[in-house]
Amino acid sequence: MMEPAQSEILSNGKSHDLGGEMVVPMKMMQEEDVFDDPDGALENEEFLPSGDGKKNIHFTDFEGKTSFGMSVFNLGNAIMGSGILGLAYAMANTGILLFLFLLTAVAALSSYSIHLLLKSSGIVGIRAYELLGYRAFGTPGKMAAGIAITLQNIGAMSSYLYIVKSELPLVIQTFLKADPESHLWYLNGNYLVVMVSASIILPLALMKQLGYLGYTSGFSLSCMVFFLSAVIYKKFQIPCPFEEFSANSTAEHLSLNVSSHGHEYNNGLVHEDDCTPRLFKLNSQTAYTIPILAFAFVCHPEVLPIYTELRNPTQKRMQKLSNISILVMYTMYFLAALFGYLTFLGNVEPELLHTYSRIDPYDTLILCVRVAVLTAVTLTVPIVLFPVRRAIQHMLFPTKSFNWLRHIGIAMVLLTLINMLVIFAPNILSIFSIIGATSAPCLIFIFPAVFYIRIVPKEDEPMNSVPKIMAACFAALGVIFMVMSLSFIIIDWSTGGGLAAGGH
Repeated sequence: MMEPAQSEILSNGKSHDLGGEMVVPMKMMQEEDVFDDPDGALENEEFLPSGDGKKNIHFTDFEGKTSFGMSVFNLGNAIMGSGILGLAYAMANTGILLFLFLLTAVAALSSYSIHLLLKSSGIVGIRAYELLGYRAFGTPGKMAAGIAITLQNIGAMSSYLYIVKSELPLVIQTFLKADPESHLWYLNGNYLVVMVSASIILPLALMKQLGYLGYTSGFSLSCMVFFLSAVIYKKFQIPCPFEEFSANSTAEHLSLNVSSHGHEYNNGLVHEDDCTPRLFKLNSQTAYTIPILAFAFVCHPEVLPIYTELRNPTQKRMQKLSNISILVMYTMYFLAALFGYLTFLGNVEPELLHTYSRIDPYDTLILCVRVAVLTAVTLTVPIVLFPVRRAIQHMLFPTKSFNWLRHIGIAMVLLTLINMLVIFAPNILSIFSIIGATSAPCLIFIFPAVFYIRIVPKEDEPMNSVPKIMAACFAALGVIFMVMSLSFIIIDWSTGGGLAAGGH
C-alpha cells in the first residue's frame, strides 16, 4: 500500500503518484473534505469504501489518462465551431482593425477567466463548474452555473446542427445533380439532421469519458484547417466586383434579397463601391459582433472536465494547454474572418459558405469545404454535450453514482430537444446573438470572477488585494457586456433591423 506522503487523493477520487511534483497543495487536501454538501453525500462518498469494502464509483470519477496533445484537441474542438462561419460577417460590420482589437480582447479575457477557474478549482480541489458554484454560493450557485452551461451548450449544439440542416441538402443536391425544387426526402434538412444525430452524434455522445474523443477532435480540427486554406485560396481566385450565378439556375437558398442588405447590382455585378476594405465601421449590425465573438471563445464548461481527465494534472499544465488552444483558435479565427471579408467585403453573408454559392453553387472546392465543415461541426457536438449532461446530473442526481441507463437517457433527451430547436430556429445568427449575449457573459466573466472572490480565503487575498479587485472589475465588465448586448439586440429588433429583416 502506498504511504500517504507518496500519494494524493484527487477530487475525482483517484490516487495519484506525486513523483516530483505535487498536483494540489496539502492545504487543498485538508479543505477538500468540506467543500461540498453538508451531508457529505455528493463527493465525499468517493473517499470512503462502501459496505462491501469497495469504493463507490461516482460519475465524476475519471482516471486522468488523457495526454496533453489529445486534451489540446478536445479543448480546441470545444472552442472551434460554427462561430467561424460568422466572423467574416462580423468583420464586415466592424472593420478590420476594430475586429482585431475585439477578437484580441475577448481571447485574452477568456484566458484570464480560465485562470480564475483553475485557481478556484485548485484551492478547494473541485473540478466541476457546478460544484464551484455550490462551494461559493450553495445550491443557488450550483443551479445558476448548471443552467448557464445547459443554455450555452444547447445553443452551441443547435448552431452546429443548424449548419448540418442547411448545408447537407446542398451537398447531396450537388452530388446527385438533383432539381432543387423537387421535394425528395433526402433533400429535406429536417430529416437529414435527425438522421445525422441518431447515426453519428448519439453513439459518440455515449462514450463514458471525454478523452476517448481526442482522435475525432483532431480530425474535426483538421477539417477546419482545410476550410481555412480554401478561404485563403478563394480570396485570390474571386474578383471584386464578382458576378452573380445565373438567377434562373440558382435555388432560392442561393439567391439574395439585395434590398435587405442595401447593396447595388448592375447586370449581376456587385457595385464597385463595395470593393474597398474598411478599417473601422459602425452600423446597426455592429451590435451583433461582440456576442458572436464571445460565443466563439466559450470553452469554459469543458475546461474542468478536460482538466479532470488530463494526465499528470496541474494548474500550470492546464493553463498552458488552455493558452495554446486559445492561441491556435485565435489565429484561425482572424485569418478566416480576414480572407473571407477581403473576398466579399460588404457583400458577405452571415454564413460565409452561402456567399460562395452566389458565385458558383457547383464549385468542387466549395463542395469539399462544405463536407469538411459538416464533418467538423458534427464531431464537435459530442464534446459540447458532455458538460451539459454532467451539469444535469449535478443538478438533478447529485448523490447518484454512474449509471449507464441515466447516461444514455440524458443524451437522448438532449439530442431530441436540440433537434426540435434546430428545426424551428429562424436562422443561425439569432442563435449566436441571443445565447452569446446571455449565458456567455456569465460563463466567461461573471461566474469565474465571483467564484474566485468567494472561494479564495480572505486570509490569503483580502478584498482590497489586487487579484480580487481585478476579479471584481472582471465580473462588472461581464454585467455591462450582457446589458449592452441585450439592449442593442432589442433596439435593433424594434427598429426592424438585424434578424427581423436581414436573416437568411
